[in-house]
Amino acid sequence: MGYTELSHLEGREPVVARIYERLICELQKFGPIKTEPKKTSIHLSNRFGFAGVYTRKEYINLEVHLNYKLTGKRVSKAEQASANRFHHTIKLMSPDDIDDELLSWLKQAYDLKK
Repeated sequence: MGYTELSHLEGREPVVARIYERLICELQKFGPIKTEPKKTSIHLSNRFGFAGVYTRKEYINLEVHLNYKLTGKRVSKAEQASANRFHHTIKLMSPDDIDDELLSWLKQAYDLKK
């Protein structure tokens, strides 16, 4: 079965689609992005994967890939994926959660070289 962005939004509360649309809209301001729907998530990449979207019934878990460990109350999980890559999970409950702080982290992730 092929997975689509739409299939990740099916059966979710309407707020999930609004969060996702705002996220993609903001990310497109950085430059070209590729959305790659997989079984459990939507991978976001430019040259490399820089983030992942995990839709839930009423929110989105956004995974941001950076070369350092973020700390802060917004980060619900941080794990070291490789020698110089950390994956951070940030829960997005509303489109307003896509703020300057989050976008600065995403921009750093977007700009990372391999």
